Amino acid sequence: MAEAHQAVGFQFTVRPDGVDLKLSQEVVKNIYLSGVTAWKKRAIQFKNGVLAGVYPASPSSWLIVVIVMMSSLYTRLDPSLGMIDTIKDSLPHRDCVSVQTRAVISSILFATGLWLFLIYLLRYTLKALLSYHGWIFESHGKMSKSSKLWLSLVKMFSGRRPLLYSFQASLPRLPVPSVDDTICRYLESVRPLLDTEQYNQMEILANDFKDSKAAQLQRYLILKSWWETNYVSDWWEEYIYLRGRSPIMVNSNFYVMDLLYLTPTHRQAARAGNVVHAMLQYRRKLERGEHAPLRALGTVPMCSTQMERMFNTTRIPGIETDIVQHLTDRKHLVVYHKGRFFQVWLYTGGRHLLPSELETQFQRILNDTSEPQPGELKLAALTAGNRVPWAQARIKYFNQGANKASLDAIESAAFFLTLDDESQGYDPAKSRSFDSYAKSLLHGKCYDRWFDKSFTLISYPNGKMGINAEHSWADAPIVGHMWEYVLSTDCFHLGYTEEGHCKGDVNRGLPYPTRLQWQIPKECQEVIEKSFISAKQIADDVDFHGCLFTEFGKGLIKKCRTSPDAFIQLALQLAQFRDQGVFCLTYESSMTRMFRDGRTETVRSCTSEAVAFVRAMEDPSATIAQRLALFRRAADKHQNMYRLAMTGDGIDRHLFCLYIVSKYLGFDSPFLEKVLSEPWKLSTSQTPQQQLNLVDINKFPKYVGAGGGFGPVADDGYGVSYIIVGENLITFHISCKFSCPDTDSYRFGQHIWKAMHDIQALFKLENNKMTAGHVKNGHVENGKKHQ
Repeated sequence: MAEAHQAVGFQFTVRPDGVDLKLSQEVVKNIYLSGVTAWKKRAIQFKNGVLAGVYPASPSSWLIVVIVMMSSLYTRLDPSLGMIDTIKDSLPHRDCVSVQTRAVISSILFATGLWLFLIYLLRYTLKALLSYHGWIFESHGKMSKSSKLWLSLVKMFSGRRPLLYSFQASLPRLPVPSVDDTICRYLESVRPLLDTEQYNQMEILANDFKDSKAAQLQRYLILKSWWETNYVSDWWEEYIYLRGRSPIMVNSNFYVMDLLYLTPTHRQAARAGNVVHAMLQYRRKLERGEHAPLRALGTVPMCSTQMERMFNTTRIPGIETDIVQHLTDRKHLVVYHKGRFFQVWLYTGGRHLLPSELETQFQRILNDTSEPQPGELKLAALTAGNRVPWAQARIKYFNQGANKASLDAIESAAFFLTLDDESQGYDPAKSRSFDSYAKSLLHGKCYDRWFDKSFTLISYPNGKMGINAEHSWADAPIVGHMWEYVLSTDCFHLGYTEEGHCKGDVNRGLPYPTRLQWQIPKECQEVIEKSFISAKQIADDVDFHGCLFTEFGKGLIKKCRTSPDAFIQLALQLAQFRDQGVFCLTYESSMTRMFRDGRTETVRSCTSEAVAFVRAMEDPSATIAQRLALFRRAADKHQNMYRLAMTGDGIDRHLFCLYIVSKYLGFDSPFLEKVLSEPWKLSTSQTPQQQLNLVDINKFPKYVGAGGGFGPVADDGYGVSYIIVGENLITFHISCKFSCPDTDSYRFGQHIWKAMHDIQALFKLENNKMTAGHVKNGHVENGKKHQ
């Protein structure tokens, strides 16, 4: 076959009169083009690295400073105040160089030093400006004059056309809160959850800790904050993620869904071709640092460190702890289909494969009828089970020969692609289709995703897509940023033919995808089966329900003059109380990316103010005015807690790091151990939308994503991810466990739906000037039933 001949770079035959060497012209051409592309890539990376390194100045500004200094040689003015003459007199080999040459060299050296000084001055001035967070505590739309002046200065010192990593050196370090403030906020957060006796005991433990070991632990933590760019992030990654020995499937990994209402094409290979090509475009811009940095208010920069490990990254299992392996310049991906693993090269002739070429490669895999090799079908279940058996099997069975080569191909791939064989996606005509789609993305069959890869791209036969992402290397907004770019590029830039194929000519001359070879002994197959059984028990225990709330959204909530996030969090507290009859410790994730290497902080949403509001909603004697007043007080409290978390004054990361220091020093702190052992029975997170604003969802309302979700954190609790999409849609992803008799995801979704309506009805009644003091059963009746 022609493809086979083109895959051979050269052939040689040894003859008595010498060696007969035959070169493939096509392959030599591809090698040459690949080399040219590689050098271009290095040149662009070097250029962008220089631009980011001298930001907010520019290389051209150096030339301006040099010209100004050189001009002083021909005038009586000396802007260097004699320093140029000092440098000139200090130059070595003065006798070998003319006076004029020494003067020019001295001027250039002084100009370069002055330029570098100005760069650092601008950078540290910007860092000082970015350390101010007063603006975030001001009411929305009511910025003070001082904050407006600050914002103008930030814009002035931020320069023009920044690259992705331009602001990294100017971001402030995450501050270490005082122990007194953290303990005070902690005690305030647990007061509504404890009775008087329990609270008094906790207060005694807190005061004993504060009066004994706290000061010493705090000093070590402050020292770490001076030495490290972020005193939390490395320990958070290691101890929360990498040292965990339980399965990461469901327990750690999260998922991201496709467009909710649309499927651009129903051809599986075509959709995968466009999406993979869009990801390669995103990766190229990422490697070159050409993405625009995210900025709050369009001005305040966010840290971009997490994006560095998006591609070419794998979590490697270990006996005691895992590691995150990040490689550079990977040129292939690995595809899983019906129990077989294929290696697909992403480049030809020094360029990315075109969407039509990728479609051809994926269609070849779909058409392949070969059977899995012994042990190959469920091999990926090793990544879904407990970490220690996987680490032991990796050392014993995958450290040499074909197994090592194939495993290296997977772990060094740009990412992992699963061509699924069961259609999924949201279909309004099919009940629980949303739920089935989410569970498929979260765990699949437990052996058809490589859960250790930074992310697994999942393609379904009906054209739907999705992502399962490993959590240690980054948080959900990072994956969401990439996914927004990919979906907009897929739909609005690449597109499809009328028949649903990728646009472009079909290249039949590409080498076929390569089957990975395995030699898996029966002992290893038994380990694989045990991991599969363990993972399947976890997957089968996931009770999931997706709720598409279309009654109202962000637009109406803002008309109530309250934060959409606070509105939803209070609705979740109301739903939790109606579902369980008690309040619980609630986790809401907040980002700290306004600081260098920042990741997340916890907002403890179950506050005393939230409890008072919920009790008023359940009290038949409470009036509308009382409930509204308590709601506003609770919403304001939540907003303040969220802002404190964003600005480095949270509770949980500080206590976590103090606990880690205590363990290093061999201290036992009953207070810290009590804090770190408290279960989060309600774990919540908001997934950001429209980070890039590439699609006008008012103009294209059907091009909205459904967000993503995660598994339950506690055995007897709920995990809730919610996404505020546009002005009129909020999606809820609710998970719990079937094994817990007290939880039910569908029931909790009904409670959320009712709570949202009940709170909105308060404002409706206020606007209509209705003063009814009692409401039937303590709820506002709206005459609607959950669908």
